[in-house]
Amino acid sequence: MEQTVFTIFNAVRMFVIATLSFFVAIAITPLWSRILFKYFRPGKEVERKDAPIFMSLHKKKEGTPVMGGVIVWFTVILLALTFWYFSKTMDGFWSRVNFLSRGETYLPLGFLLLAALVGMADDMLGIFKRKGLSIKKRLLIYTLVAIGGAWWFYNKLGWDFINIPFVGDVVIGKFYFALVFIFIIIATAFSANETDGLDGLSGGVFLTMFAAYAVIAFDQGKMDLVVFIAAIMGALIAFLWFNIYPAKFFMGDTGVMALGFTLGVIAVLTNTIFLLPFIAIIPLVESLSVIVQVGSKKIRKKKIFLSTPIHHHFEALGWPETQVTMRFWVVSAIGSIIGLIIFLVDSKIPPLFR
Repeated sequence: MEQTVFTIFNAVRMFVIATLSFFVAIAITPLWSRILFKYFRPGKEVERKDAPIFMSLHKKKEGTPVMGGVIVWFTVILLALTFWYFSKTMDGFWSRVNFLSRGETYLPLGFLLLAALVGMADDMLGIFKRKGLSIKKRLLIYTLVAIGGAWWFYNKLGWDFINIPFVGDVVIGKFYFALVFIFIIIATAFSANETDGLDGLSGGVFLTMFAAYAVIAFDQGKMDLVVFIAAIMGALIAFLWFNIYPAKFFMGDTGVMALGFTLGVIAVLTNTIFLLPFIAIIPLVESLSVIVQVGSKKIRKKKIFLSTPIHHHFEALGWPETQVTMRFWVVSAIGSIIGLIIFLVDSKIPPLFR
C-alpha cells in the first residue's frame, strides 16, 4: 500500500512539473523572442559555398534567430532552483517536490547548464563573428567536459561497471568506465548537433528520446531523475509550439549541446548505454551519414548522399521539409519503443537465467 501511494505521488509530481514547465516556457517565450530579434540578429547564416544544395534548400531561412533553446534549459534550471530553494526555506511539502539530488540530478543538471553556456558562446560567435567553433574545437570542448563528468561518476558515485542487456552488470574498472563515459558523451553531443537542421526536427526527436528515458528511470525508481526529465519534456513541448514549420526561431547550439550532453549523462545514470543506439536512432544515423560522406569524399572523391546530414539528402530528393521531419519523428519513436522493449524484457529476467 505504501509503495503504491509513493508511486502515485511521484506520477502526479512528474505530471505537475511537466505541466508547470510547459507553461513557464510558454510564458517566457515572448520576452526571449523580443530579445532575440532585437539584440541577436542577423541570426542564422546560410552562406555555405561548399554546400550548394543546402544553400538552395535553406536560403529562405537566413536571418531567423537562433538560441531558442535557451527557453528549454532556462525553464528547467529555474524550476530546479526554485523548488530547491523552497525545500531549504520551508519544511514539509516542498522537500517532497524538490528534485535536486546528488545521486540522480546534480550531474545532468550541471551538464545541462555548462553545455548550454558553451553552446551559447558558439551561437554568439556565429551571429557576431559569422563563424562558430570548428569541429576540432568542439571535440576538444566535448572531451574536457566529458572528463569532468567521468571524474564525478567514479569518484562521487563510485561507478566502475556497465550493463549489457541479457548479460547483466559487468565490472570494467574505473579507467575503462571513464573511457566509455567520455566516448558516450562525445558521440551523443556530436550526433545531437547533426540532428538540428529542420523546423521542429531536433525538438521532436529529443522529446521521444527523453520520454523513453523517463519510462526507464521510472521503472528503476529514480524518481528525482524522472521529474527532471519531465521538466525537460514540458519545456520541449513549449519550444516545439513555436519551432514547428515555419519556425519562429531555431534551437541553436545552446539548446542542442545542452540536451545532447544531458541525454548522454542520463543514459549512463540509468546504466543503459547499449540501448542508446536504439533510442537515439535518428542522431546516430545523422552522424553516421556525415562521417560516411566525409570519408567517401576524401577516399573516393565522390559523394554518397546529395547532402548531409541525411535529412538534407531527403530534402534534395524532393521530400517536403515537414514530411522529412514527421517521418524522422516516427522513426525516432519506433527506435525508442524498441529500446524500451529490450529494457523491460531484460529487467524482468531473473539473475539465475542470465
